[in-house]
Amino acid sequence: MKQKILIVDDDFDIVKSLESRLQWLGYQIFTAQDGLPALGIINKEKPALVLLDLELPTLSGLELLKRLPQLSHMPIVIIMTAFGSIERAVEAMKLGALDFIIKPFDQGYLKVQIKKALDQDALRHKGQCVQSQIDERYAAIVGESQEMQTVLKTARQAANTDVSVLLMGETGTGKELLARSIHRWSPRGHKPFMVINCAALPESLLENELFGHERGAYTGATERQAGKLEAADGGTVFLDEIGDMPITFQCRLLRLLQDKEFHRIGGTQSLQVDVRFIAATNKNLSQGIGDGTFRQDLFFRLNVFPITLPPLRARMTDLAELAASVLNRERNRTTNGVKRLGENTLNLMKQYHWPGNIRELENVLIRASILSQGQEIDPTALCLEKTTPSLAKLPTQISTNESYHEHMETFSKEVIIDALRKTDWNQTKAAAYLKLQRTYFTKLLKQKHIPTKPPQA
Repeated sequence: MKQKILIVDDDFDIVKSLESRLQWLGYQIFTAQDGLPALGIINKEKPALVLLDLELPTLSGLELLKRLPQLSHMPIVIIMTAFGSIERAVEAMKLGALDFIIKPFDQGYLKVQIKKALDQDALRHKGQCVQSQIDERYAAIVGESQEMQTVLKTARQAANTDVSVLLMGETGTGKELLARSIHRWSPRGHKPFMVINCAALPESLLENELFGHERGAYTGATERQAGKLEAADGGTVFLDEIGDMPITFQCRLLRLLQDKEFHRIGGTQSLQVDVRFIAATNKNLSQGIGDGTFRQDLFFRLNVFPITLPPLRARMTDLAELAASVLNRERNRTTNGVKRLGENTLNLMKQYHWPGNIRELENVLIRASILSQGQEIDPTALCLEKTTPSLAKLPTQISTNESYHEHMETFSKEVIIDALRKTDWNQTKAAAYLKLQRTYFTKLLKQKHIPTKPPQA
């Protein structure tokens, strides 16, 4: 499809010359000799680029620029001006024009400027497409259960404030989705939302990601680069997996939370930002404080407004609605349209423990949608029987002589011993199996008086 360009000028000769040249270059051209008909063409044809003269008979180029934000379509605008009107062209750029070209036109320069403008328009549309996909992925929080309604009520209250929010919950419970919703509901909703994964990067890269660097700060730093803090100015910074942030870096984050000031790497200038912080973790930060892996003062700074998301197994009344939402969102991945869940399939899903929570639910349903031939998902396509934990290993009777904490202590010992057995009593492998740090696993063995070698036969 040819890209559309609108030429707006009351000089007939200029319009015809440009029209002929641009048609030869392969563009679809529209023309107008005044601002009012130009607005009509923009509304109807939605051109990617407008070449706009400032001096028009009725509605001037500047007035047209002022009205563009009111339209459903916002094209890229390049001003055409005489040498003596450069100041007005600069004024037009303040109103949103990309650039200006001076009459009479150099044909080579004109071609380059038009290509640059159209490339920018294509990039803008690509960004809008990506953003729409993100918006669809994080469109809304599904859940009518009492547990989720309580969470949402608290989150909306937090959104109206500017204090730090700490989201807690197991992996896959939707902490990032809730963080985006809090941002969207807040007065900062029209500003950037920046995600920083504290577990994905080593300390040096995490520092660069957050604060940016000055030119020459380190080998390879050939130019100044702003960090995500500066990019998020006025908006929200989401610190995901905050429990995995290196202890040595936590001091710098604490200072940032206190003063909203920072330095780029290699810089001496103190920079200020206006951002709201939301942090998330699937770890017990109180336990991390006891283990020396998390600063207590940082915890107090982040824990101003704590919200805990329930695991999926604690909100099974939402399962059918969650599944329908996932299947509707993933409809384009299957060739047979939207899949649906039968009663048997849904009952099987309700019996499952869902250790991976909503993230696991999404993956299971995507796979089942592909494997199922008809419109209804077959129960066997869920493949849950291979991953469902055996209930036979759980205690079937509870003694009234023991408290809840005593039961949990006993069960936690059994879990650790079971992991040791499965890994031939290799503590490193057992810690990895339970997704625990090796040092913390060793501490648990001592605390619970668990032998480090298999019992003698």
